Formats: sequence, structure tokens, C-alpha cells
Amino acid sequence: MLRTPLKRDLPLPSPVLGIPRALIWGYIGVLLFMIGDGVETSYLPAYFKTDLGFAEAGVGVVFTVYGVTAAVGAFLAGGLCDLWGPRRVMMAGAACWVVCHAVMLAVAVPAHSYPLVLATYGLRGFGYPLFAYGFMVWIMAGAPERQLGKALGWFWFCFTMGYPVLGSALVSFLKPSIGFYRTLWVSLAMIVAGTLVVLLLLRERTGFQGLSRERESERVSLPRTFLGCFTVMFAEPRVGMGALVRLINTTSQFGVWVFIPLFLVDRIGFRPQEWASLLIVMMVSNLACVVVFGALGDRWSRRKTVAWLGGVVSAVACLALYYVPEAVGHDYLFVAIAAGALGVGMAGYVPLPPLMTAQAPERKGQIMSAYTLGAGASMALGPLIGTLFIGPLGIGGVMWIYAALHLLSTVLVLCIKTPGPRTDPGAPAVVHQAERHEAEALTVPSRGL
Repeated sequence: MLRTPLKRDLPLPSPVLGIPRALIWGYIGVLLFMIGDGVETSYLPAYFKTDLGFAEAGVGVVFTVYGVTAAVGAFLAGGLCDLWGPRRVMMAGAACWVVCHAVMLAVAVPAHSYPLVLATYGLRGFGYPLFAYGFMVWIMAGAPERQLGKALGWFWFCFTMGYPVLGSALVSFLKPSIGFYRTLWVSLAMIVAGTLVVLLLLRERTGFQGLSRERESERVSLPRTFLGCFTVMFAEPRVGMGALVRLINTTSQFGVWVFIPLFLVDRIGFRPQEWASLLIVMMVSNLACVVVFGALGDRWSRRKTVAWLGGVVSAVACLALYYVPEAVGHDYLFVAIAAGALGVGMAGYVPLPPLMTAQAPERKGQIMSAYTLGAGASMALGPLIGTLFIGPLGIGGVMWIYAALHLLSTVLVLCIKTPGPRTDPGAPAVVHQAERHEAEALTVPSRGL
């Protein structure tokens, strides 16, 4: 597709609170979508067991299948963005979510059919990662380089604010008056609203086409694209190191969610309600820092932000979550500070994606698949570490393993240097990628799928 030549000094539209103006509707769409996805978080397992009469083991299988498909969807998102473009990937994720959820509510739930619930809810797991991570890749491709950290910070703010926070608040408000089943229909309406916002209002041009820089006649096949999502971690070793850092990022979080409440409730004497409020403290502190640390990475150093505010702070927080209760006992304030510190440390990893994509900018989609592969694998690795080592080492030993992993991530990320600009001797001079993307959002006519 031919593009109009642009001048290097074309003024860029000013961002809105650090959000690239051309992408702002995408953030709103993701927020609405994740609110809809988060409605079920607190009550769906109990609903399947109590209202539909499924066995506890069967409920566990349903959510295991969902977790597997969600992890696969997260991995597929980047590679599909290379082939189809982020917009089509997001629409595919939304269509999967809407169709599977509607069939589950209209057919499977009224029939109390376990096989249909397993199939529809399990397949729905592909939906939210394709939608949300498709937009994250869109940000990586379409936001100006100097604003990437803050832009990603706002993405994680919308993601987290929608999924555990506002989604849970919405179901708490609606369930007493209309019941949980009707509330699940409201979640479908929120998903449709978020999808329509992106489909109708997000016009930034980068996401309308595949991100691969190869000509259409040379575009690789789907299997080769997904194979490249793995091989890029070996062809560009620093990308592999970044994927390992992303794996470590939330490994401790998912382990802490499983094992720390057992420690605090059974040994220290906290009530379950107090642990629930500690989780809120952790998530609020994370929300308060994701944008700040993203901006800090842009202005100061992405490597140092991830290393010191991500790796080191998370390591200290993991140890504090064990040693502070051991030292002070049932002291809510001190334990809340430790929980909040872990939320802060998790936010410190926000500037990691630009570090990874800088290693091979022409393979952004595949690199982001490596990134999301680490994110998905951490959901299994965190609890697995606890399961294997809590017997021989105790909860203190498990927290030391999590802390050591975070310190390892600090060493790894300090080795991820940003390479110098890559030049193609036969290529004509082009406008800076970030400037071109922002300018195209204003100068190129819109087109549909």
C-alpha cells in the first residue's frame, strides 16, 4: 500500500495523560472488555458447584482447561498480529468470547450440561488474551518510542482496573438485585461495548494490517510464524532472557496467592477477610505504580527500572511477606506494607516489552508472543514451586526461592542492552517509525477489516 511522504518535522498530537491520542479509544475498549471479563472472578466456581451441581473436581477441570486455552491464546496473539494485524486479532478474540459465552448462558447453563459448559467456557479462554494482548502489540507498534513505557503502564492500569477491581465491584453491586445468572448477561453486554468502541472508534492505522515487514508475496505461513515465536528467543538471546524475566515477574505473585494465605491464616492468626483486604492493598499499590514506573522507564532507564524497582523490590517484598509476620505476629499494618511492596515490585517490570522488541524491531509480533508465553507460564510455575518445595523447605524456603528468582531477573535484565540502530543499505531514507505511525493516524483514510 502506498503512503503519502511525510515531513520529519510534522508535529505529533500531544498525548492525553501519557496515552497516545491516536490509541486512546483502545484503552477505553480494553477497560470495558476487562470489566466484562472480570465479572465472574469471585463467584463463577461456586455457581458451577452450588447452582449447577457440578462436582468439585469437575469444576477444577473446567478452570484448568480455561487456563490452558488462555495461555495458548496469549502466546498466539503476537504471531497473529504479524500476519493479520492487531485489529483483526482483537476482533477474533472478541468474537470467540461473545459466541462461547452466549452459547454457555443460552444453552449449556439452562440444561445443566457439564460437557457443554466445559467446551464453551474452555474455548472462551482464547478470547480475552487475543483481545487484550492484541492491543498491547498495537501499542508496541503504534506508540512513539519515547512514550512506550507510559503507554504500556496505562495498558496494565486499564487491564487490572477492569479485571479484578471494577469487574468484581460490578458483580457485587448487581448480584443481590438481579442474581448471578443475569449478571453474566451484563458481562456479555460489557464485552460487546468494549468491542464496539475498538471497532468503530479506534482508527490508528498501524493495527489495520499485519506487522510483518515482508511483502505480501513473501509473507510466511501461519506455522512458520508461530515457529518463529519460539526460535526468536534463540536467534536473539536477549529476547529469550527477556521472556525468562517476564516468567519470573509474576511467578511469585501466583505462588503467593496460593500459599501465603495458608501461612497467615493457619500460623499467624489472620482472618480470611483480612487476607482478602491484603490482596486489595497489593493490587491498589500495583495500580498506583504501573503508569509512574512506565514513565520513569521512558525518562530514566528501562533496564534500571525493571532491575531495581522490579527485581530487587519484589525480592525484598517476598522475604518481607514471610519474615514480617514471623517477627511481629498478627500486626495488620506491617503485613499490609509488605503486601503493598510486592504490588509495587510487580509494577516495576512494566518497561520490559520495549527492551525486548528493541532487539529485533522487525519481529515485534513474535517477540511479544515470547513475552506473553512467559506471562502464561508463570501462572503454572508459581504454584508448582510451592507445591514441590513447601514440604521439605517450608513456606520460608519457598519465599526464598521466589526472592532468588527475582534477583536472577535483575541480573538478566541488566544484560539486555539496547542495540544500535539497524540499517538497510538499499533502503531509502524513511521517517522515524514513531512519527510515521502517529502521522498516519491523522493523514490516511480509514478502512475496515
